[in-house]
Amino acid sequence: MSTITANQRYHLKKFIKELDSHSARHTEFVTVYVPAGYDIIKIIQHLAQEQGTATNIKSASTQKNVISALERMIQHLRLFKQTPPNGLAVFAGNVASFEGKSDVRVWSIEPPIPINTRIYRCDKNFQIELLQEMLNVKEAFGLIVIDARDAHIALLKGKAILPLIATHSHVPGKMRAGGQSSVRFARNREIAVNEHFKKVAEYVKEQFLNMEGLKGILLGGPGPTKYQFFDSGHITTEVKKKIIAIKDLSYTGDFGLEELLEKSQDTLAKEDIAEEKKLVSKFLEMLAREPNKVAYGQANVRKALDMGAIDKLLLSESLDESLIDEFESLAKNFSTETILISTETREGAQLRDIGKIGAILRYPIA
Repeated sequence: MSTITANQRYHLKKFIKELDSHSARHTEFVTVYVPAGYDIIKIIQHLAQEQGTATNIKSASTQKNVISALERMIQHLRLFKQTPPNGLAVFAGNVASFEGKSDVRVWSIEPPIPINTRIYRCDKNFQIELLQEMLNVKEAFGLIVIDARDAHIALLKGKAILPLIATHSHVPGKMRAGGQSSVRFARNREIAVNEHFKKVAEYVKEQFLNMEGLKGILLGGPGPTKYQFFDSGHITTEVKKKIIAIKDLSYTGDFGLEELLEKSQDTLAKEDIAEEKKLVSKFLEMLAREPNKVAYGQANVRKALDMGAIDKLLLSESLDESLIDEFESLAKNFSTETILISTETREGAQLRDIGKIGAILRYPIA
């Protein structure tokens, strides 16, 4: 499944900002979204047809600008042998400041999340809503709501709960039938609950063990059953490590999933920045104990970059956009991983206060 990293978010926001800075006097800006897996040749053919239709536009200047935008877009799309894996968003239009002048530009981006919708639009503004929505999509979390009789497994993506599996057990109720000894009833119930846990654990493993981009699993349910399930021994070690919170709930089923989401907001907020906190903490710890294995500040980091010595480059989001772009570009030359760090955490604020740029080195330098 697709997720969006801090770096992808930064570049997508920058791309959207650029598009949003332009507007046309008439409906002459062309927006095209090509879905993942769609034949790009068909898009080119469609745009060629639109060029023919545009000859019917009454305004001579608008007609000229629309046809020119379509032509630039067609030329640009011909550079692609096929549609990129996540699809393609393409924008073209005359962005000249004065009426009668021509400055037809074209932009395109393969978004970090697959495009599922085909769009062709000619308007006064570029249609950027689909890209803006991607900025709100966060990493995925697994959801498990369980009691002795039912279990619901779902995926949390952004704010949307996507149900995956609902299963019902054959565990008898707490009231035993007449003629059955309490010991035998309790034993049968215990066996049935164990089988229920075993089945749910297998479903959880199938869904979440190898899921790309899964940041964690939230577990909840009424009463002690959720803890019994957690300690049952049926959940594989790797899956168990992914469980980041266990919450007491009043409901099961769909209501339980909603309640689990509501009660886990504190955990989700922490997880959203946990990785960058961990990374900056490592940098600060190395700075104190092994200062020759890190660098900070523009001059020192630039020197280390030129030597190809940097493994991970940490850039504060409070840096000027031009500097972020410059250092990212330098980092690419040496296959250095660049991570943008927010200033919302104590660690992020510390990075900001010591020069906004830090680096963990591949090897010690003097």
